[in-house]
This record gives sequence, C-alpha cells and structure tokens, in this order.
Amino acid sequence: MSIVFFDSGMGGITVLREALTLLPGQEFLYYADTGHVPYGKRTAEEVRSLVISAVETIVKRERPRALVVACNTATSVAIESLRKVSPFPVIGMEPAVKPALEHEKVSGRRVLVLATPLTLSQEKYSDLVSRLDSEGQVDSLPLPGLVDLVEQEDFRGEKARAYLQEAFSSLKREDYGTIVLGCTHFPFFKNEIASFFSPYADVIDGNKGTVLHLIRCLGSSPRAEREAHGPVVFMSSGDVEKDKGKFFRLMERYQGSR
Repeated sequence: MSIVFFDSGMGGITVLREALTLLPGQEFLYYADTGHVPYGKRTAEEVRSLVISAVETIVKRERPRALVVACNTATSVAIESLRKVSPFPVIGMEPAVKPALEHEKVSGRRVLVLATPLTLSQEKYSDLVSRLDSEGQVDSLPLPGLVDLVEQEDFRGEKARAYLQEAFSSLKREDYGTIVLGCTHFPFFKNEIASFFSPYADVIDGNKGTVLHLIRCLGSSPRAEREAHGPVVFMSSGDVEKDKGKFFRLMERYQGSR
C-alpha cells in the first residue's frame, strides 16, 4: 500500500519532497492530472469531477494507505466529496493563514496570500480568513501564471520576474511581513517572490504542516532522513512517459533549490 500524492500537475512535488524527508522508507505514488492542468482557471464543478475521476483511477490500481491532495485548488472544491467516499485518510492543503497571522500578531504587519483564482474564490478560503483574521490583516492575490511556468519548466528568471513585477505593481510591498504561498506550484519561485518584498519578510507555505498532519493520521513519527526513501511510482492522465521525465527533472530541480 502506497501513500498517494495527487495534484493537477507537478506542484505537488513540493509537498512530496517534505514527505520523502520525514517519512523515509515509505512507498509513494504520485498522480498528476496533466491531461487537465491547470485547475485554477476551471470552474469548481469541473475540478470536482476531474478530481473524483482521477482518484477512482488510482484506486483501481491499488488501495492507498492515505491520499494527500497536494493541490490547494483541488482541496478547496473536492476534499469533502473525497472524504465521504474514501475508506482511507484523505489529507488536503490549506493556505498557511493561521501561522502567518500568529507570526504577525505583535508586529501588526499585513499578510499576503498568493494562490490560484479558484482557490481564492471558494467559500472554504473565505471562511478560513474570516475565522482567523479579526484585525483585517490579510490580502489575497491570484497568480495563475506561475502554474503555467512550472508546467512548462520555464524557470528563466526574466520571464518570472516580469510576471511578478506586473502582478505586484499595485501593492504597498513594504507593508507585508509574511507572504503565504497558497499553491503548491509556487515554492518553485519562492526566491523570486521573496526578492520583491522586504528582506525581513517571511515567505511560507503549508507543505511541512500538511505532511506532519499526514504523519499523525498514519500514527507515525516524523524522522530526519537517515535512510533512503522508498520507491516513487508515477502516474498521469496525460503522456505518461513525457510527464514522468518532467516529474523527475522537477524533483531534482526543487531539491537543489532548497
């Protein structure tokens, strides 16, 4: 039985890397719905249907030990539906608004959440912010173009910087103390994003917290990587051989950038 990581594309690699470090010796399966990426520009109904269909495909291969929906957009629209029909633990992603606000409690600086348009438009996200943000410190900004750049393996600095420069042009960037990466694709551009803000600003994501929650659900304990991780099987809804090559290239790239 494998621990399954699911994403619309390759962003879930950033969560899988945390699991490979904290859960050495486990077997993993990564499923990328590359035939339908990106999710962030689709309707909620489309995404929900795609996610459920993909999980059905996975379950036909094997029963997961646990399923990590390593995609904020998929989590925001499909996690409850999956939990109703899945006999195994289903762990989703959530923008790290809570730790960001806790970090800025004393300073009073603002928090900026970066995510896909669909994630930010969902009631799940608005409920999260309204529950935690009593002082009105949180702002949100969609950055769908970063998903496209990762899926295209386009890491040329000038292209990403031009996109981010335009996206951030209307912000008072000096006001922000914490920037939350609310899409699992975005950590690939963490350094580029950080360069637009104060050197004292923190750029965080929910990846490690998600894996720690997975570990608790499995009844395990986190460990430093003292042994080789188990095999990672790759599946996709697109061109499997082409996607598999991209998957391992991006795994290597992300590991090297950390």
